[in-house]
Amino acid sequence: MIRLLCLLLPILLLAGFVLSPADQRPVKTPSPAASPAATPVATPAVSVVITAPSIAHPRPEYKFPTGQTFVYAAVWRIFNAGTATLRIEPAGAQDRVLGTADTGSTASLLYKVQDHYESSFDPANFCSSSTSREIEEGLRRVSTKITFDYAKRKSIAEQKNLKKNDSRNQEHSIPACVTDVLSGIFYAASLPLQPGGTYSFPLNDGGETLTVIVHAEAREQLKTPAGTFNTIRVQPEAASGLLKDKGKIWIWYSDDAARIPVQARAHMYWGMLTFTLQRIDKK
Repeated sequence: MIRLLCLLLPILLLAGFVLSPADQRPVKTPSPAASPAATPVATPAVSVVITAPSIAHPRPEYKFPTGQTFVYAAVWRIFNAGTATLRIEPAGAQDRVLGTADTGSTASLLYKVQDHYESSFDPANFCSSSTSREIEEGLRRVSTKITFDYAKRKSIAEQKNLKKNDSRNQEHSIPACVTDVLSGIFYAASLPLQPGGTYSFPLNDGGETLTVIVHAEAREQLKTPAGTFNTIRVQPEAASGLLKDKGKIWIWYSDDAARIPVQARAHMYWGMLTFTLQRIDKK
C-alpha cells in the first residue's frame, strides 16, 4: 500500500488504465451503442486480429499546451505525498510529453519515488511513436522503452532491471494507431467531452492493447493554487487494470480550448489520493 500512496499523477493514470506487460489481458471492445466512436481496426494477414476504437484527429479548436509545465501537489487524506509534473514540448515533427513523479520529504522517509517519463507522438493524428520511463521506487530501479512499429503492427517493449542487471523483451500486436499512457492524458483532453458523452480509444503500454473508456460526467468549478477553473469532470476506466473492481479515478479538465488537466483523484479502499494543479510554468 505504501508504494501506491507514493505514486503520483502519471503513475496514477497508469494504474487506472493498464497492467504491467507481463500481466495484461486483452479486453473486449465496447459495442457501438456503448461507444459511438468505436471503429473496428484489424491487423493485416496475421493470426491475431486486434479490434479497437480508432484514434480521432484532435479537434481543430484544441490547443496543445506546448512549452508549458503543469506542477501538481499530491495529497493522501491530509498528508503531503509529493509532487508531479507534466510538460509538452516540440521535438522536430513530433511532440514530446515529459512527466516526473517525486515523493515529498515526509513520504520519502517511508518510500522514496523518483520517476521520469517520456513519450513522443504525432500531433497531427495522435499516434504514439515511443514511450519510456525510468523508475526509482524504494530499492527498485527499472528502465523501460516501448516502440510502436506501425509498419509491422507491433509494440516492442524493452525492460531492464538495473538492480538485478537483467532484461526482457516483448512484442505484441497493435492496431493502426495507438496512444500511450502519458500522451493519453492529452489525447483524452482533445476529445469533445460533453457531459453525458462516452468516448473510447486504444492504449498500449507494451502489452496487449487496451480499450480505455472515458465518461464525461459533469461541469464543475474548482479553486486551486493555480487559479479558479471551470472544469469538466471525466471518469476513465478499462475492462482490466490495477483499479478494476478496486476503486475509481476522476480527472478534471478545464472547460475551454486548452483542456488543462486541473485535478485528478483516486478513490481506493485505502482512501482518497488527490492531485491538484499548483502552478503553470511557461518557458
